[in-house]
Amino acid sequence: MFIVLDGLDGSGKTTQAENLCSYIEGLGMTYVMRSHPSDDNYLGRKGREYLLKEGSWARIMASVLYMLDVIRSVLYHRWSKVDYVVFVRYLMGTAYLPSPLHRLAYMVFKITMPNGDHMFFIDVTPEEAHRRIEENRDEKEMFESLERLTKVRGRVLGLAQRKEWTVIDGDQSLVDIQLEIRSYLGL
Repeated sequence: MFIVLDGLDGSGKTTQAENLCSYIEGLGMTYVMRSHPSDDNYLGRKGREYLLKEGSWARIMASVLYMLDVIRSVLYHRWSKVDYVVFVRYLMGTAYLPSPLHRLAYMVFKITMPNGDHMFFIDVTPEEAHRRIEENRDEKEMFESLERLTKVRGRVLGLAQRKEWTVIDGDQSLVDIQLEIRSYLGL
């Protein structure tokens, strides 16, 4: 089963994916978890470098490298012989591109890449996401200011209203979010 957990920076998507994978493992099932940008390849590492820079060129490069990193993960891991493949960040990374390019990139990705069996968008307010980032990060990436989180959230909410997404209230407790995800998955 292919599961996608997506959301703004600071939404808790990685925490939820890690908790889900621990639960899956506790049930005696197998999984592969991929988080993007990933640190195990050049594309992901270079993309992360660009996220720490400013300017339109850095935004475009970070987005392009992100998309290539995701494509690489799909090619290497989507068809792994495991019970669950869990991706942290997938299609919503396109929302970081300038408008209206983000919609075009989303549609190209959606048409050319496999859809998740379950795709969750963890929605948090930009203020809550920013608070979490301020509390938990030493270095902030280019999209992690309150202004940019607000702008990107508007774009991702437009995309998350599509039928393939299940939107989850990310301002609720970690336990409640996890239980809601498991409920949708029948776990």
